[in-house]
Amino acid sequence: MRVFKFGGASVKDAEGVKNVVKVLQETGYDNTILVISAMGKTTNAMEAIVNAYFNNKSEMSSAIQETIAYHDSILKDLFTNGSHEIFRKVRALFEEVKGFLAWNKSPKYNFVYDQVVGYGELISTTIISAYLSDIGIQNTWVDIRDFIKTNNSYRDVSVNWEKTQEQISTNIDRSKLNITQGFLGSDDNNFTTTLGREGSDYTAAILAYCLNADSVTIWKDVPGVLNADPRYFKDPQLLNNISYREAIELAFYGASVIHPKTLQPLQQKEIPLHVKSFINPKDPGTTVGKGIGIEPKVPCFIVKKNQVLMKLSSLDFSFIVEDSISELFKLMHDHKMKVDLIQNSAISFSVCVDNRFGRLEELLNILKSRFKVVHHEGVSLYTIRHFDEKAIESLQNGHEILLEQRGKETVQLVVK
Repeated sequence: MRVFKFGGASVKDAEGVKNVVKVLQETGYDNTILVISAMGKTTNAMEAIVNAYFNNKSEMSSAIQETIAYHDSILKDLFTNGSHEIFRKVRALFEEVKGFLAWNKSPKYNFVYDQVVGYGELISTTIISAYLSDIGIQNTWVDIRDFIKTNNSYRDVSVNWEKTQEQISTNIDRSKLNITQGFLGSDDNNFTTTLGREGSDYTAAILAYCLNADSVTIWKDVPGVLNADPRYFKDPQLLNNISYREAIELAFYGASVIHPKTLQPLQQKEIPLHVKSFINPKDPGTTVGKGIGIEPKVPCFIVKKNQVLMKLSSLDFSFIVEDSISELFKLMHDHKMKVDLIQNSAISFSVCVDNRFGRLEELLNILKSRFKVVHHEGVSLYTIRHFDEKAIESLQNGHEILLEQRGKETVQLVVK
């Protein structure tokens, strides 16, 4: 049993969908389950619909129409028969979106977000399943919401592993080519939940764990896991092999190729993870598995943009110790701040956070009543694993260093 995951970039247009077929033909597709993301930037488009619903309903209809038009163009390129049943199926899914927004009474943004945004995956998998059938590749479309069960902390859920294991192991036919959605689950009331942005990798890992799969392959537009993001760094190198431990470290610090939650279930059952190019599917790519460190052993650069650095100090020069730090972390948790770096002294505490849910101002108002606060928005957090002085120097040029923290294997720099 193998699990293949294709992200939005791999299915952003009709040519991308046809390339998925090429990958399947070159690698085989017996005993395989495909996990597929929303097409292209559809998740962003669905988020725009949700934002319009809450903030500017006059723009909602045009936002929906743009998303319909985008998928229509892909459908027309894939299916020459304009009366093909797939056109009706996709229209029906968009009508469900419109219907939900018309009758919904919940004022909760996160709930509405999960009910709407997940349609990107439902639509993409419906289209791709129909196309494969049309060209003679038999497959079964699977609604992942029936299988991955979660709590109801919308947009930031936890998986109910016991229920999920039972549903997947009992009801998925391993002998068929299955096509399903990444990113999605459902709660006990069968409302849609989402596993967090880029959660499709996590979906693949959940399925692999529950099916005792032989491997997971994430198909990307890069040759594998690189030691740096080519969007921000010159001449990145391919990492041929990475241990689970090293990959978890890289994911924790923000490496974008592998979702942070993906690795734990794979490591527990020692299921290898392959990261390969959908452009050159026969190239070896990167294998993440049991082993030591990385090969080749070179500095690995990770950057997180648009972070917030807060420097807190006590108003009366009293120590910032256990009680204060405990209180600070509770506030971070309550305001859904992802803490990426901390540094403290006797009377000060610095923290670099990701303001994922836009609650920074609310948090700052509370902090300023208890601490002296200096904060910097829009900073970048650079992390170098296996650093050397040359690697550090390459980041210091032209940047103002606001904070630096070094360990044995890792250095982190907050820069402006």
